[in-house]
Amino acid sequence: MASAIPVHPARIEVSHEGETMVLRVEGDWRIAEEHPTWENTMTGARPQRVRVEAGGVGGWDSSLALFISGARRWSARHGVELAERGVPVEAGRLADLLAAKAHPTEAHARVPDLVTGVGLTTVKLWAETKELAQLVGECVYSVGRFVRGQAQFRWRDSFSEMQQCGAMALPIVGLISFLVGVTLAYTGSIVVRQYGGDIWIADMVGLAVVREMGPVMAAVVLAGRTGAAFAATLGNMKANEEIDALETLGVSPVDFLVMPRISALFWMMPFLTLYSDGLGVLGGMAVAAARPLNIPPNLFWAEMQTIVDLSDISTGLIKGAAFGLLIGLAGCWRGLQADRSAVGVGQAATAAVVTSVLLMTVADAVFAVIFNILGW
Repeated sequence: MASAIPVHPARIEVSHEGETMVLRVEGDWRIAEEHPTWENTMTGARPQRVRVEAGGVGGWDSSLALFISGARRWSARHGVELAERGVPVEAGRLADLLAAKAHPTEAHARVPDLVTGVGLTTVKLWAETKELAQLVGECVYSVGRFVRGQAQFRWRDSFSEMQQCGAMALPIVGLISFLVGVTLAYTGSIVVRQYGGDIWIADMVGLAVVREMGPVMAAVVLAGRTGAAFAATLGNMKANEEIDALETLGVSPVDFLVMPRISALFWMMPFLTLYSDGLGVLGGMAVAAARPLNIPPNLFWAEMQTIVDLSDISTGLIKGAAFGLLIGLAGCWRGLQADRSAVGVGQAATAAVVTSVLLMTVADAVFAVIFNILGW
């Protein structure tokens, strides 16, 4: 019967020689057994010099390398001189690899000051602006290749995306738009009834839905539904190296993947905007027909026609088409820059929604200024 191999627990003996703290490392260091850590060892006053003597170490594994790397990081951070004696060569090499990487808890615990944070955010924003401008330029070149008949563009893919972002989005867009019209009518009735202008609710709902809420609500729904799907699809293809395979075969990812999706959103958003306008007006009409307003649908429609004209409808359609371009561009951009992992795909989908909404808000403000100057 074989006898059990004796195991000597890992331990640290601390002593002081003047201003030098001496740490004698002894025993068998196993990751699965109890062993000292550097954080628990350095709990007292900070010495000027530290000497680690590992001549008494028996068996060891990565736990010893973790202890040595912790000592090196701590001494480098606090400016303390560190001396090592008897440390196994292989353990020292492994400790070098561990010390080269930042400790995860240290990286998250340190919060940059205001100036540093603003500077890092500015640099990141500038880098992302350049990446977005580069993608826009590549899309412009792709359109030029398409006009010359040289683009690797497949209408079949574009039609498939049109179905997904157009016909398949009708139920959710219709529901949201109808409820927005109901909300606008109820909120507006609180104000107009104070002045005896119940019929003005048709003017308010008509203008608000056709000029703003119709295209905006359709775009918000597609940003969360389609923009995130674009980012997730392209991010997954990047993680699986499918985009790299296309580039190796000489196929442009912008022509083959990006442009069919952007064109699908560009062509379907005006139709979804008209659909959203109709459902929003219908929601306001339903509220106006109920008590206490009691406005018949034909009177509501006639009054709305006195204030809503073709320029208002054109304004909403132009916004809708522009929002479609921005949503497709943001979704594809975030998908192409996603990390090659499952976490990166999820982060890309989230970033696509945030970027789409941000770009839509900025574009809506720009359109408001331009249309005001033009008198639309």
